[in-house]
Amino acid sequence: MRTAKLGILVVLALVAVAASATLAADMASKPNIVFILADDLGYGDIGCYGATKVKTPNLDRLARDGRRFTDAHSSAAVCTPTRYAVVTGREFYRYGKKWNHELTVALDRASLPSLCKSAGYATALIGKWHLGFGEDAPDWNGELKPGPLECGFDYFFGTAMTHNEPPQVLVENHHVVNLSPDDPIKILPPQPPKFPFGVMQGGKSALVDHESLCALHTEKAVKFIEQNKDRPFFLYYGMINVHVPLTPGKRFQGTSQCGVYGDYIQELDWSVGQVLATLQRLKLSDNTLLIFTSDNGAVLHAGAVNAGHLANADLLGQKTDAWEGGHRVPFMVRWPGHVPAGTRSSEMICLADMLATFAAVLGRELGPDDGPDSFNILPAILDEPSHKPVRLLLTMIGISGIAIREGRWLLIPKQGSCGFSTDVESQWLKPWKIGRKNSDYTDDGQLKPDAPPGQLYDLEKDRDETTNLYTQHPEIVKRLTVILDELRKHRRSQRELSATLAP
Repeated sequence: MRTAKLGILVVLALVAVAASATLAADMASKPNIVFILADDLGYGDIGCYGATKVKTPNLDRLARDGRRFTDAHSSAAVCTPTRYAVVTGREFYRYGKKWNHELTVALDRASLPSLCKSAGYATALIGKWHLGFGEDAPDWNGELKPGPLECGFDYFFGTAMTHNEPPQVLVENHHVVNLSPDDPIKILPPQPPKFPFGVMQGGKSALVDHESLCALHTEKAVKFIEQNKDRPFFLYYGMINVHVPLTPGKRFQGTSQCGVYGDYIQELDWSVGQVLATLQRLKLSDNTLLIFTSDNGAVLHAGAVNAGHLANADLLGQKTDAWEGGHRVPFMVRWPGHVPAGTRSSEMICLADMLATFAAVLGRELGPDDGPDSFNILPAILDEPSHKPVRLLLTMIGISGIAIREGRWLLIPKQGSCGFSTDVESQWLKPWKIGRKNSDYTDDGQLKPDAPPGQLYDLEKDRDETTNLYTQHPEIVKRLTVILDELRKHRRSQRELSATLAP
């Protein structure tokens, strides 16, 4: 009996060792994932996308080593809705209520960090979060929970909001960094026009030094990679560059040919270069899937424009707009041995597609209510032969309206940009000042009396949205209006609707 029992134990031990070895081999074969999300970086802000007044050697090298997309879009033309879609695979109009800075991510559905963590990855968010804390509203003087950690990140260090919104502090895991209990934070209500987001009182010991913020985030990102070099990891690096205030570090000030905005871009490029160099130094480059993109289009800063820099290239509009300049963004992917180097794709993709794509990379199944607006774009990233277009539909949120895209056709069901480009009260630089044309507007930016009530553009022939075809194609307007209504009323998801459309 003893011999038999001993034999059984030996067999069980061998099975355990084999299972452990199989698990170790499986984990070793999984790629590390680095997702870098720039803030307000425009389609024309990088050398490989046409910029000439800034130097972006690291981002340009990323394009040479990987695949560059020319028809990639953020889910919205502003920060939080896009970040919500990135993390959850759900468009922000599904959130269903006014945001009060509480945690927006539902903990009972899959998200990027929970998906990666369930696959055995170490997970970290370095940089901007901007998706809220707490079940009601954040308690800046207490425990900021639930937050990124409850969503699946093992570690969080960064800004809770955009760094021009109160509180201008750093958060590490569940608490504000360097906050003194003798000087608590108090947020006063918005006081427009000077303080549209409110005012921070107290918390002086916790205030961030904006000029050192990018360098600090870079240091934390590099440290996370170093600490997890021997296991699969997911790093979400939410950069603060190039969102206002424009505060590049001292070593970058005066280094570009288009003022402080260009300096801030060049600091961003340096930071990406540090991440790339760390992966190379640790011999992790070949087993790392790296994605670089931006949360929305750029703001048209007068100093950069006057110096000849076109942040959104030839696109109409800017951040906040449903026009292309508000949401068409740079998107580059590098994964040596998998993604063909030095290639370009014109396929339509969206940042909401990250959840389904990560699931495909990790071999994980999404639940029926997970990522309803997320599509697996891995075939487009890998340039699989003869693959069909992944996406047939796309929605993009401006601050006062939503655009919908089906293939070549873009519908904006109202007049104007749905953002600050056509807001007469906004002090933002108008597109007409840099020579942009649109058939609904005079050369000095006045809406024509006979302008149609909505807008339809053929982006295959007119990517720059110069000519509104709304009255010429009423059947297309009607069809896209019905589809958009279905989506906004949550009757069906983008995946469900796409299944009913012919490719």
